[in-house]
Amino acid sequence: MLREETIQVSGIRCERCVLRLAKVLETHDGLEAANANLMGQVSLAWDDEQTSRDAILAAMARGGFRETGGQTLQV
Repeated sequence: MLREETIQVSGIRCERCVLRLAKVLETHDGLEAANANLMGQVSLAWDDEQTSRDAILAAMARGGFRETGGQTLQV
């Protein structure tokens, strides 16, 4: 089943950071879409039969990006 969520992420300060995050996530199996903005909001869409929210967050953390304590928005 396709799941969608928008999260707040630290580590995004410039357009280059957005591109680096895209590079980190582009090969993550099961991730259908990921869009980030300079305010640190990242919209994710993933197939929960192929990956999990935790696996995506772990991949982001390995790239230097962490979910902050801000509000998570379900889409």
